Amino acid sequence: MKLVRYGELGAERPGLIDGAGDLRDLSGEIDDIGPAMLGAETLGRLAAIDPSGLPVVEPGGRIGAPITRPGNFHAIGLNYHDHAREAGMEVPDEPVLFNKATSAISGPGDDVRIPPGATKVDWEVELGIVIGRETYRVPVHRALDCVAGFAIVNDVSERDFQLAGTGQWTKGKSAPTFGPVGPWLVTTDEVGDPQALDLWLDVNGVRMQSGNTATMIFSVAEIVAYMSRHMVLLAGDLIATGTPPGVGLGRTPPRYLRPGDDMRLGIEGLGEQRLRVVAETERG
Repeated sequence: MKLVRYGELGAERPGLIDGAGDLRDLSGEIDDIGPAMLGAETLGRLAAIDPSGLPVVEPGGRIGAPITRPGNFHAIGLNYHDHAREAGMEVPDEPVLFNKATSAISGPGDDVRIPPGATKVDWEVELGIVIGRETYRVPVHRALDCVAGFAIVNDVSERDFQLAGTGQWTKGKSAPTFGPVGPWLVTTDEVGDPQALDLWLDVNGVRMQSGNTATMIFSVAEIVAYMSRHMVLLAGDLIATGTPPGVGLGRTPPRYLRPGDDMRLGIEGLGEQRLRVVAETERG
């Protein structure tokens, strides 16, 4: 099942994508797609609905992030061998955890805004995990049972804010619009094996990143189990799982985003994002 939120910012409505690729309105069934509706019972009820009985939404409108009000936006750093090497960092022995501000979340077609003082804004296509229920100290073999679904995340990063001086990854990754998510939240039954998904990212039509989740250092199940040993994961929590090689920081010379750039990115079975880069002063 592909769940989606559509409409203008702050007024999104819930929907789903039917077998023909049409967007159907779900607002007669649920108020929104948020933490409270990600349990197995609610997802099972939605999956049992015949989409042909739901209103069709005319195409062309804005698509928002597919989940609203997540309690946490976690992320894993350096989770692909080649990306760790291109960043000049050691391959970690255990998952590297950090957070992005939930206020960074934006839609899969919204502009990415470069904030004042930012000169090294970079891209990172990532598989995003959406937690389906409260999870604490879950073993690896049961970890996927705690996942509601998956979504594309672009972990937009300002490298100078992240790495220069005292650094601080959260600071470098949390500006408004630095977390495009979606277009869909795809439930686990439809995704199948999360460790067999191609992912890619283009800037201005040039392929920058290309990889497969099979080359992740720590799998989805290992990430969820590891994190749950150190904290309670809540329903709706979003976890970005790391990026394959090809980020701007790793190029020779480095290549960073500029106003006017166009990013397109996708993950097999999870849809695509298309994002225009603008200076923050250009926003309305």
